[in-house]
Amino acid sequence: MSGHAYQYVALRCVPRVDREEFLNVGVVLYCHATDFLGAAWRVDPARIGALDALVDPDQLRTALAFVDAVCTGSEDAGSAGAAPVSQRFGFLKAPRSTVLQPGPVHGGITTDPVVQLDRLLDQLVG
Repeated sequence: MSGHAYQYVALRCVPRVDREEFLNVGVVLYCHATDFLGAAWRVDPARIGALDALVDPDQLRTALAFVDAVCTGSEDAGSAGAAPVSQRFGFLKAPRSTVLQPGPVHGGITTDPVVQLDRLLDQLVG
């Protein structure tokens, strides 16, 4: 099978860093060969509430919409959205201490980054 190398990170909802608990809510996939950077996510308020009732699903959706804006290079993402695609992925995969955090970087080979992104969303988020 031939294809293109890609990297991805799972996006995690981490309500309390001190408890080291998280729930996968999305995926960001970057494929250099095809210049693809995309995000897919799902927010299930019941699952998030079971992890921590104080997490506001709407604020989480706002943070995830910012990730979308960075991926698409939207002006809404400010300077992060104006950067080249590889730098935008670098911004999104960088560790941070907020409720929405990227997991470790993983990789693979795909012939279709869009299909792979959907597959990873199903596998990692449900």
